[in-house]
Formats: sequence, C-alpha cells, structure tokens
Amino acid sequence: MDQGGAPPVFSASAEIDGDHLHVVVAGEVDMATADTMLQTALREPAGKITLDLSAVTFFDSAAIHALVRLAQQFSGKLTVRPSRQVRRVLEISGLGEQSWLDPA
Repeated sequence: MDQGGAPPVFSASAEIDGDHLHVVVAGEVDMATADTMLQTALREPAGKITLDLSAVTFFDSAAIHALVRLAQQFSGKLTVRPSRQVRRVLEISGLGEQSWLDPA
C-alpha cells in the first residue's frame, strides 16, 4: 500500500505502577520497530509486564522474535493483549496457545 512516502505509524510507551510495567504498542511492529518495542519493555525493572498490542496493525517475524525473547525473560510474569492481527500471526506461527497470551 502506498503511504505517500510517509513512514508507517509506530509508537511504544511504558508506564510503571509499583512492580507492574504496562507497555502500550501501536501501529506496525516490524524489523525496523521490533527492537524499540523490546527495549521499551526492558527499560524499567519490573516483576510483572503487560504488553498491550491491541492497537498493533502489523506484526512480522522480527516482532515475533522480540516477543518470544520477552516471554523467555519474564517467564510467568508476562501478559500479552493482542490485536486481532497479532493473534492471527501468533496462531499461524504456532504461538496461539501460550500461557502469556490473553485469551480475551
């Protein structure tokens, strides 16, 4: 899709509440932005992380890799809230049944 030369929209922000880090990611997560998503989640020390991907419109293999790294580092402490697109990509890649994936 031609976007008129404009870069894809992407944002990642984090808010900490005690030891719970809430990371909100929006737009396209790809090889150009996946590391930013990961680094945003790792920026603050946290005992629990919620990764809100409900506003993500595109999620590629680099994004999957970053998510798997985060899940390994925060085993049992990560919750991912996927958008419909992210959930579909995770299902296709065999990650649709992971314990960290919010079933809602």
